[in-house]
Amino acid sequence: MAQQLGSATSEFEKMDRCGDLDHRPRVLLGKMGLDGHDRGVKVIARALRDSGVHVIYSGLWQTPASLAISARDEDVDVIAASMMSNSHLVLGRNLIQGLKDVGRSDIPLLMGGILPAEDVEKLKAMGVQECFPTGTGLLDIVNAVRADVKAQDHLVPSGHGSAQLARDISLMHDEKAMRPDAVRRRPKHVIGFTGAPGAGKSTLLAQMVREHADRAKKDPSIGRCGVIAFDPKSPITSGALLGDRLRVDFNNIGEHVFYRSLAIRGEDYHGLSEAVELIGGAFEGDQAYDTVFVETVGAGQNETMIREYVDTTVVVLTPGAGDSVQMDKAGILEIADVFVCNKADHPGKDVLASDLHEIAGKTPVFETVATHAQGIPELFDGLFR
Repeated sequence: MAQQLGSATSEFEKMDRCGDLDHRPRVLLGKMGLDGHDRGVKVIARALRDSGVHVIYSGLWQTPASLAISARDEDVDVIAASMMSNSHLVLGRNLIQGLKDVGRSDIPLLMGGILPAEDVEKLKAMGVQECFPTGTGLLDIVNAVRADVKAQDHLVPSGHGSAQLARDISLMHDEKAMRPDAVRRRPKHVIGFTGAPGAGKSTLLAQMVREHADRAKKDPSIGRCGVIAFDPKSPITSGALLGDRLRVDFNNIGEHVFYRSLAIRGEDYHGLSEAVELIGGAFEGDQAYDTVFVETVGAGQNETMIREYVDTTVVVLTPGAGDSVQMDKAGILEIADVFVCNKADHPGKDVLASDLHEIAGKTPVFETVATHAQGIPELFDGLFR
């Protein structure tokens, strides 16, 4: 299998160098239903990533509606849905309908898992493009995903607002010609979250999105929020595993947030300002995205470029990340408009908080436990005060 995947990777790199692909394959990988096991789907995710594919992993317990929204906003080439709960006929039909509802019925659907042989033709008849029952080789899945890469038109078939926004961002990020009539507007709030790998940025941001949605229900004038989440691109295959959105509860938040994952190398934020403005200009009134959060890749001490693209920079740290000497070094700590001590229930929190207050001056310091939503309302108020 390793030899097969290595061959697939080499073929893909050759195609990319020759210009035969106008964008890298993007696949949404998700599990619908009540199946709580993701070991198998993670193996598939790694195989796709190592073959040069950009994999958006949406996590467990997805509904057809949440997967359809994710596929639309991520502007994927294909959906690969894993089924283990013996409800494939109902969920498959609902997902196909969900794609129609969000304006992307053109996105092909691949379905794999425990699929009885007698149901394969039924699934294909309802619109599933290809089925992969247990025992399917990883290379077959990789090739099926790659086969669905097509040239992207400027306009999506439906003209749906969010679907068109997603396509505009794709063209911008891939440095393709943009629609001349795409509306751009700088949102009221552009907030960047940065920090070391493992600091809990994705979970913290997911809680901020939930808090934003809850407050907007009480006060619609708050509008909606957008998220641009960056993950690293492989320097070897150009593949990527984009897994930040799995922290967000789209089953409940629904259309309140526009969430887009992008892969980059280093701090190459080309097009970020344009993407932010596209999100800000996509809708008006109570439907407008007046707030855009930007999440960086896991950042090192010297990675500070994000501050050039956002209005407010939030630096997230965790206990045990370094001593007071590290705090005094130049770099990422200097760019903070707000400090967050996340995982404040861990040992060493008091030491980190003390060190932060010593160097912060007038810079606010907040303590959070993102996994339990502790400190989120206070951080929200601090950012939007």
